[in-house]
Amino acid sequence: MSSFILYIAAAIAEIGGCFAFWTWLRLGRSAYWVLPGLASLAVFAFLLARIDSTYAGRAYAAYGGVYIVASLMWLWAIEGQRPDRWDLLGAIICLAGATIILFGPRINT
Repeated sequence: MSSFILYIAAAIAEIGGCFAFWTWLRLGRSAYWVLPGLASLAVFAFLLARIDSTYAGRAYAAYGGVYIVASLMWLWAIEGQRPDRWDLLGAIICLAGATIILFGPRINT
């Protein structure tokens, strides 16, 4: 499975898990929302650990850009709030940073 697909799947799992806790704590829904939230966060951790990277920190750092874009898509699709130009500019900057982290030339020592 390509890293891109893993990153997208991990983002959906993480956002879904966090949203389950948000639903319980901020929207006053049942504490039972925690159960699928925990399961979703476990799937997130599993998927992110599958990223093909020599160093975990680099995989996690690059994931940050993907997470930001996925969060803005969640904002629009699930919460009904369209991202504004500042959201989009910030996402582009973050994706540029993630790309540099993932594909920048490395000097092997």
